[in-house]
Amino acid sequence: MQFVPMFGNFAFMIVAFVVALSVIVAIHEYGHYIVGRWCGIKAEVFSLGFGPVIYSRMDKHGTLWQVAALPLGGYVKFLGDANAASVGSDGSVDPVDARRTMTGAPLWARTLTVAAGPVFNFILAIAIFTGSIMYQGRTTEPVTFGQAQPLPAQFQTDLQPGDVIAAIEGFAFTDAERDASLIDLLPLQENLTYTVIRDGQQMDVTGPYLMPPLISGLAPRSAADSAGLRIGDVITAVDDEPVFAFRQLQQKVIAAEGAPLDLTVWRQGNLLDVTLSPRVTDEPQPGGGFAQSYRIGITGQLFFNAETETVGLFEAGRLGVEGLWNTATTSISALHHIIVGRISTCNLSGPVGIAETSGSMARQGTQSFIWFIGALSAAVGLINLFPIPVLDGGHLMFYAYEAVTRRKPSDRAVQVFMFLGLALILTMMSFTVLNDTIFCR
Repeated sequence: MQFVPMFGNFAFMIVAFVVALSVIVAIHEYGHYIVGRWCGIKAEVFSLGFGPVIYSRMDKHGTLWQVAALPLGGYVKFLGDANAASVGSDGSVDPVDARRTMTGAPLWARTLTVAAGPVFNFILAIAIFTGSIMYQGRTTEPVTFGQAQPLPAQFQTDLQPGDVIAAIEGFAFTDAERDASLIDLLPLQENLTYTVIRDGQQMDVTGPYLMPPLISGLAPRSAADSAGLRIGDVITAVDDEPVFAFRQLQQKVIAAEGAPLDLTVWRQGNLLDVTLSPRVTDEPQPGGGFAQSYRIGITGQLFFNAETETVGLFEAGRLGVEGLWNTATTSISALHHIIVGRISTCNLSGPVGIAETSGSMARQGTQSFIWFIGALSAAVGLINLFPIPVLDGGHLMFYAYEAVTRRKPSDRAVQVFMFLGLALILTMMSFTVLNDTIFCR
């Protein structure tokens, strides 16, 4: 199911980007707003977007909620703030109301209010990851055949819904063993023997190779994505040589070493010709670090959907937290490897790259797009905790200084650091825009 009807790639990309960014910004700023209110700090304005106001209303707490014309961010302006970044005071607040301002509130209240933005981003990410896990469920044990994926005629199977798969070519088949090691053990042939239990009777039936060249996922901005491949496509030939296994496709991609490949693609009963060139990709490794490989940016899956069972809220929540942790650690590791020069700076994406990724994930379907919002929310929360003035982490750095020295940094020092922080952010943004549009094309 597509998220919205296609009405032009560029317009579609912009809409997807604005939707994703608006959700993430709204949650981030709401974290600042609601925790600040709980801590006794008054919010004067809650703005989604910048520039001319196109809608506004005043609530019972005296906060003006508004939507502005440029949907590229947002802010909460607290009582007495000199600007939307809550840096300095405008000097207009009565001393009696000083406690209700960011500058006059206790250190603990300011710290909680500032930290709440990234924390709410993390909460959104966990909620999305948890919900996705509960929606998808997990494969039942033992693995039970549900239904075959739509495949070309040559990928026929004798398996039936409800068949319990005990073994493939004599190798035991359990959920824990459906990994690369099992795939490597299977003979590379078009048809395999599946040992199943059907109506209490064990029997051998024939089915296609366990993991055919069926696209189950597309990496945004990859060679496959740029060439117009879609989830559900089946690659039946590479350079006019038939392929029936995802493993064969991987081998041909690696062997090409970046040279163009002519693919024959089956899509809903029609054959298409697609030409693309594999790209060097930095891939995170299970033990840490990154490895470079030629990839076209697709993932595969089994030729069938297995029956699933519901995952409980507690277990799904645990996996959601684990997903957040993995996202954060992989991002930090990637940044470290970029800084020391071990992987390409093309792994950094700016506004253009994020917009393109938003459009790509939205085209892959609602579930993929929502998951992307969760991953992007985690990244936004993490980046905002970096100790760079202008970001939330920079404010927390000033508060840490205040906690240790028992005095606030001088206004002059804050202004200088804010200027340096803004210069750094603008420099990085300019670099990533050039990355997205010129250097990494």
